[in-house]
Amino acid sequence: MNTRINKSDIYLIVIYFIVDFSIQGRSYYKNNSRLIEYLLDFPMEFITTCAIIFIFTFWIIPKFLQEKRYLFFTVVGIGTMVALTSLEYIVSYWTGNNDWSKFPSGFEFVFKMINRCTSNVSFLFALFLTKKFYEGQNQLIEVEKQQKENELKLLRSQLDPHFLFNNLNTLDSLIDSNSEKAKEYINRLSLIYRYLIQTKDSEVMELSEEITLAENYIFLIKTRFDHDYDFHIKRNASIENKFIPTGAIQALLENVVKHNKPSVGNTITATIYIEDNWLTVANSKSSIVAKKDSFGTGLENLKTRYQLLSDKEISIINTNNEFKVIIPIIKLSVEN
Repeated sequence: MNTRINKSDIYLIVIYFIVDFSIQGRSYYKNNSRLIEYLLDFPMEFITTCAIIFIFTFWIIPKFLQEKRYLFFTVVGIGTMVALTSLEYIVSYWTGNNDWSKFPSGFEFVFKMINRCTSNVSFLFALFLTKKFYEGQNQLIEVEKQQKENELKLLRSQLDPHFLFNNLNTLDSLIDSNSEKAKEYINRLSLIYRYLIQTKDSEVMELSEEITLAENYIFLIKTRFDHDYDFHIKRNASIENKFIPTGAIQALLENVVKHNKPSVGNTITATIYIEDNWLTVANSKSSIVAKKDSFGTGLENLKTRYQLLSDKEISIINTNNEFKVIIPIIKLSVEN
């Protein structure tokens, strides 16, 4: 279910209360209600109804019902209904100039509040929940569709013949000049491909595994381009029991090489910063402008993947001298 308020939600609520208050206004007019009843009853009904709907939709249902904590859902739900409806009822009882000696108490009051709440809220609540459900379904279909496209693009990029061709060329030159390094190059390349094959169906992987992949990938880049690129990994927090989308760091490192061609005498520096909740890849920028038609595609794919995996978004900071991408670290839970 989509748990974000949008403009159409506001329109639905406003239209509902315009109709509802128009009908109630005629009833109040026929009963010769006092001005104070108009001024207090309608706003209180609006506030309490919206409060109940929002609390149930954005807190109680996701927190208790989706986690199958039915006892807490029942207790907290009834408590919320009684507490908020009682405020609206007390105000309307007072503005109606009723006899306080006849004010309900005990279980009679509780049952009356539950009945009043379901009567006042049920129709709008049903409309609101139905709307949010179908919005969530449509969003899920869109994200899943995009995800399948992203998976295909990711798989193609992983098995890109140019990537293999370039590495084979590097390996060919190493065999004659540095046989020991050629052996290590072959080993690192095989580890990368083995990891890509093993994790092709995984949505997320442990950060420690992704860092190992990044270290192997950095070795290939530095061996191929020599001093053109300089990479560092700074661990400011533990990497255990933390996850990120599979291949995320590799995709960010690919962006560094793809969009920054070093000029003569200048080295492109890139640093991976690992914090408790965030991972940052920051790199210096080349004076050579990258092709516009390919710029940003990998980042858009990564953004889409995060829509399905987390409620947090990636952050991009682009200055004259530095390009920085900050991605959330995922900690697996019931909600994930």
